[in-house]
Amino acid sequence: MTEDEARSLISQLSADLDRHNRLYYIDATPEVSDAEYDAQFRKLEELEKQFPELATPNSPTQRVGGDAIDGFEKKAHVVKMLSIDDMFSDSEVEDFFNRLVKNLGTDKIPVIIEPKIDGVAASIVYRNGVLDYAVTRGDGTMGDVITENVKTIRSIPIELPAGKFPSVFEVRGEIFMPNAGFAKLNQDREDAGLQTFVNPRNAAAGALKLLDSREVSKRPLDFIAHGVGQLEGLELESVTDFRKLLVELGLPTNDPTWHAETLEEILDAIRQLDVDRHGLEYGTDGAVIKVINRDDQEALGATSRAPRWAAAFKYPPEQKETLLKAITIQVGRTGVLTPVAELDAVFVSGTTVRRATLHNQDEIDRKDVRVGDTVMVHKAGEIIPEVIRMIPEKRPADSVPYSIFDEAKFDGESGRCPSCGGAIEQPEGFVAWKCVNYTCPAQMASKVKQFVSRKALDIDGVGNIVAEKLVERGRVGSPLDLFTLTVDELGAFNIGTGLEPRMLGEKNGAKIVQTCERAKREKPLSKWIYGLGIPQVGQSASAELARIHDSFQAIAESPILNELRTFKTGQKKEDSPFLAPYEIASEIGPTVAAAALEFFNGDIGKAVLAKMTELGIDPKSDNFAPKPSEVEVGSNVPLAGKTFVITGTLSAGRDEIKDQIQAAGGKVTGAISKNTDYLVAGEGGGSKLKKAETLGVAVIDEDGLAGLM
Repeated sequence: MTEDEARSLISQLSADLDRHNRLYYIDATPEVSDAEYDAQFRKLEELEKQFPELATPNSPTQRVGGDAIDGFEKKAHVVKMLSIDDMFSDSEVEDFFNRLVKNLGTDKIPVIIEPKIDGVAASIVYRNGVLDYAVTRGDGTMGDVITENVKTIRSIPIELPAGKFPSVFEVRGEIFMPNAGFAKLNQDREDAGLQTFVNPRNAAAGALKLLDSREVSKRPLDFIAHGVGQLEGLELESVTDFRKLLVELGLPTNDPTWHAETLEEILDAIRQLDVDRHGLEYGTDGAVIKVINRDDQEALGATSRAPRWAAAFKYPPEQKETLLKAITIQVGRTGVLTPVAELDAVFVSGTTVRRATLHNQDEIDRKDVRVGDTVMVHKAGEIIPEVIRMIPEKRPADSVPYSIFDEAKFDGESGRCPSCGGAIEQPEGFVAWKCVNYTCPAQMASKVKQFVSRKALDIDGVGNIVAEKLVERGRVGSPLDLFTLTVDELGAFNIGTGLEPRMLGEKNGAKIVQTCERAKREKPLSKWIYGLGIPQVGQSASAELARIHDSFQAIAESPILNELRTFKTGQKKEDSPFLAPYEIASEIGPTVAAAALEFFNGDIGKAVLAKMTELGIDPKSDNFAPKPSEVEVGSNVPLAGKTFVITGTLSAGRDEIKDQIQAAGGKVTGAISKNTDYLVAGEGGGSKLKKAETLGVAVIDEDGLAGLM
């Protein structure tokens, strides 16, 4: 393909993907399946790698986020970003309307009523049709620049469609987290034993404060426009004209809306919205009333903090009393034990609520919730049932405090996982209790999925469904059981149901067996460490453990880890005469050291090592270089002791480059510091390139990296 042909195809794919984003996220009328969209997206990614000079910052592929920044810049609002006055009763709405009547000198005031979205106010500025920058409201005069984070939100176009757009167009609105996305995010955090977010607004605000837009891109954020700030090159006479322009330019609008001219019509709209808002996909906490005509808005003016032509009626939170009949314990996919309140059915915010998560023991203690209590419940963000508090005067005299440890039982014994009977514990630094049984059925499917993933042993044919069915039907009780499967057995294995059977097939079975055999022979120690899913030990820590140990047995008996596990806060590895020569990366600290030792010296780890011996599996390190200063020239670990950071668009994926560096004994970190030896930079190095130049860190390309190896 010539460069001109590539330029044309990149332009067409970009336009198609932008259009599909608009159809999916704004119009809710997608024309292609997720698989078709993903195929187009991957094709564009491949073209941009092949022709990096044709990739632009506004490409749909850039929405995944760029390099982490050091901190948020401040930027002044050209037009002050005001707040809005709240009203809490019909009489206050009447007072507001009467002021409009008095100041405008007419009995009928055309207004629009729209939902007040419970999100984070933000300003997005387009210059000549291209997203220039985005800023939080801040104090109304100056806010934080969040441009890179906003670019990850797919409902926000980076370029406006060709046509009649203003030369400068400042769109103001709310960044929020849809209810379904919020529920999934909290579930994932709960599974990981992390503190959950209180409500969608709290979660959205937390996401926008992240300095790494790649992490922001993983959060389900969305945006709805509701106002205009700086405007040049176009006149808008009314809110109606503004809304029409938003639709033309592919920006999400605030719906549903009502038009009214009298107090009675306004109050009717507020009541109707209170009913309809429970069916919306995002949290709302009020109804915003705005004068439609912009000349009238200017005539009414504003106070120092809020416009006089708009106000928000705040709905009282709907709370209901009910009986907490019991607290049950669920075991999640990562072993986290989650207490769930079993309630007398109660109708709240549009649906009947029978259960509500209590999150963890800290939450139960803070609210002093007990079985038999009468409790007040509501829906956090209009979707998540939540126990707010207990009602002291209705507490039974014989109630007792609730303890997850005491109530987590197996065969009547406390302190046991209800799923498998294994011991439970509360790891240091975590709010949740967890089942620590490596073979717990409730979490085994998740462990198998990690074991077979590309970052681990890369075993073909064992996808989510196959992993879940193998565990569910008792054929795989630990990841190592995969190595006992036969082609005949797998070929006849039913991954469907009893009523609708679907056999895995001999071809797929052969693929699984073949890649298992290949993993036994070829996969290095680092991949096996990561694949076993040891708590606290991630991919980078696995590579570093394999650099300073050449086998599993060496890890289990490691004097290095034994020394490191005793370190206290503030102690530095380089200050230890014993540890300093190993130049251990930051990925391995006391927590990781303790977790690795406890795993391999515990019953589960010993069983794993015994099973591997039985299966003839003895992986060795391919990046073994414990003391970098002693590595000889010409060894297979020429990068030992060197620390790298990767940035920009490269010919291969970052994970592949990272694997190459680690296999040669090097360390890869995410942030540049004075301890970084090399920055491997592709096209568009961004802030990391600038920081490397400031710190005097050597910058090399892929050829330079190859020369070091």
